[in-house]
Amino acid sequence: MAQQDDSFDYVIAGGGTAGCVLANRLSADVSVRVLLLEAGRSDRHPLIHVPAGFARLTAGPYQWGFVSQPQKHCEGREIPLAQGKVIGGGGSINAQVFTRGVAQDYDEWASVHGCEGWSAKEVRKYFVRSERNERLSGPLHGAEGPLSVSDVVNPHPLSKAFVRAGQEFGLPYNSDFNGNEQYGVGFYQTTTRDARRCSAAVGYLRPARHRRNLVVRTGAMVRRVVTDHGRATGIETLEGGTTRRYTARREVIVAAGAFGSPKVLQLSGIGDPADLRQAGIEVVHALPGVGKNLQDHCDLDIIYELTSYQSMDRYARPLPATAVAAVQYAAFRRGPLASTVVEAGGFAYGGEEEPTPDLQFHFLPAAGVEAGIAAVRPGFGCTLNSYFLRPRSRGTVRVAGPDPRQAPLIDPNYLADDYDLEMAIEGVRQSRQIMEQPSMASSIKAEHLAGGRPVRTKDDYVAFVRRHGRTSYHPVGTCAMGVSDQSVVSPRLKVHGLEGLRVVDSSVMPRIVSSNTQAPTVMIAEHASDMIVEDAR
Repeated sequence: MAQQDDSFDYVIAGGGTAGCVLANRLSADVSVRVLLLEAGRSDRHPLIHVPAGFARLTAGPYQWGFVSQPQKHCEGREIPLAQGKVIGGGGSINAQVFTRGVAQDYDEWASVHGCEGWSAKEVRKYFVRSERNERLSGPLHGAEGPLSVSDVVNPHPLSKAFVRAGQEFGLPYNSDFNGNEQYGVGFYQTTTRDARRCSAAVGYLRPARHRRNLVVRTGAMVRRVVTDHGRATGIETLEGGTTRRYTARREVIVAAGAFGSPKVLQLSGIGDPADLRQAGIEVVHALPGVGKNLQDHCDLDIIYELTSYQSMDRYARPLPATAVAAVQYAAFRRGPLASTVVEAGGFAYGGEEEPTPDLQFHFLPAAGVEAGIAAVRPGFGCTLNSYFLRPRSRGTVRVAGPDPRQAPLIDPNYLADDYDLEMAIEGVRQSRQIMEQPSMASSIKAEHLAGGRPVRTKDDYVAFVRRHGRTSYHPVGTCAMGVSDQSVVSPRLKVHGLEGLRVVDSSVMPRIVSSNTQAPTVMIAEHASDMIVEDAR
């Protein structure tokens, strides 16, 4: 039995990137009450706000600790799937890389998947509205939005060398990956402000927290969406062992991410009847597409041992240099702690007939930064990772049972499609070629491919990719919008066949974008906020 009943106009299930955007935009109307529910903690920990702190956040209490189902095409491995469990969600623990994808991504949403209102021309204004760019402005960039975007502070010499090496490889220098042309190599802009992380929690939620019509609750795990005669009427949560019910007078908005949102719907009896019956959950509303269409970028890392003690991973040790870096950051917002670590990268072509780049690279002047990634001697390593941007493999998310504390059964189904495998191999090949260029080669002592086995033949490459492919932390698509039988929400993000219920987060992408996914998720929530306000009139 619920112990308390609180009434709001909008109840938002999920305090991640999309939830924070919605909380700000919807509560701007003082006549409505908005509740934001987050299962995780607040974002007060200092490591969250120090850009380089992300290296300590891909494991630990600020992420869910999800692990994939054994991957059939990756030697049966169970792959860690870090996702934020904190106010701000993934935007509070990620590497802060700011990329949007290409116009063709959004035009495909509209033309192929029937998502009216989501073409590149139509969504551009939401990207611009969200952005406060310190360097760029004009028709493609905003300078007044809540989400601060800035250039890397004093890039590491190794990052500069990588950018030169990319040009020696043949990539053009690109000063704006979100401009008219994505192709090339350069330095990423990041979601930072004054050398501090600017997550959606910082940029959107923090300025709204003083509003009396906005309530934020952490430690609130969603138990189910409450429905009555085909309409969502509220949310039940577990909070400290107590069940609470919150009533939504206008709408329930699920914003729990590509893993969490299908789980919330399925816990509520909304989903594929076969999946629900297998989990012991009564079918309330049959919707076969829930939890299907999971997509993620499959990341491959190559570690390089350096000839000298110069990389950023030396600051992971309690040495005098670390103390100096801390003082430098505290006093001047400069130095290695002001870096997001993922400073440079690029976009290239792998397929012969692709109209836009289909490979992405991230260079880190450090090794072993992320949980589960091999390292060399501290201070002597750097990392280059790559992934195919438009994977054809599709996976699933299924609820494990009626207990909301159980992790969902997540099967990304990495590398199930042979083309994905070929493009992953091409990404590794190009990575090695870039690092062989003069500007990088002079700093490299040895290449360390995980497992220590030589990679020369096609079979070697296949084995390496299947043995070491991992998540890029970009899951999308599990509550896809569209008009097909497998879509879950309409182009206005309303759950098909139910009233008063929307899904707003990366799970609604019908196809993954050709980039990192935080900026597109902010755009989705900005667009949704306008739709919600329009429909309430």
